[in-house]
Amino acid sequence: MKELPSDVKLVAVSKFHPAESIEAAYSAGQRVFAESRPQELEAKAGKLASLEGLEWQFIGHLQTNKLKMVLPYASLVQSVDSEHLLLAIDEWAGKNSRKVDVLLELHVAAEQTKQGFSEEDILDIMFRYFDARGGRGKLSNIRICGLMSMATNTDDESVIEADFARVQDFFLYLKDIFPELDEFRELSIGMSSDWPVAVRYGATMVRIGTAIFGDRIHTSSHTAGL
Repeated sequence: MKELPSDVKLVAVSKFHPAESIEAAYSAGQRVFAESRPQELEAKAGKLASLEGLEWQFIGHLQTNKLKMVLPYASLVQSVDSEHLLLAIDEWAGKNSRKVDVLLELHVAAEQTKQGFSEEDILDIMFRYFDARGGRGKLSNIRICGLMSMATNTDDESVIEADFARVQDFFLYLKDIFPELDEFRELSIGMSSDWPVAVRYGATMVRIGTAIFGDRIHTSSHTAGL
């Protein structure tokens, strides 16, 4: 991924790949890895705990009864897709004296099977839980650091561009409304097939799996395309 701009973080999607593949990528200089299944993250984090500077992120659908498998290890939960989950993370963080960084997952893709909030949902949450003048409101144990989204799964680049443009416009709109939320700066869009388009539309993170690790050992319809 030498073509990636220096100001865009490469998140290596290691789901369904063995710990040995992560160690090889780590040896090549990669430090940020992402998993989509709580049990897999917990197991790999334990096995690779000795690798200094290795950072885990979580990108899959997270059930509230699995928080203890993810939050002790993940530096960022990219895939917060419901208010119920947001509140559960805040409650867990408070009980464990932690601050948890999250991204809100915005749904713009044509596929209805993909998770995420609408723009209206996110605006509602931000206005109810945060003060536009910088107050933290009820969510005192988490930091909403930006947005994550996926484009429509298509070969039509114009559709992908439209999806990413929509996400970028909304991201910038939120930054304007909440200028005091200094941490709201991350835009996680782009995967192996469309990351160059995502970079053109302001991505600060791209989630790359196949282009780094090759075809995964196990696939599912919900996670295809990363």
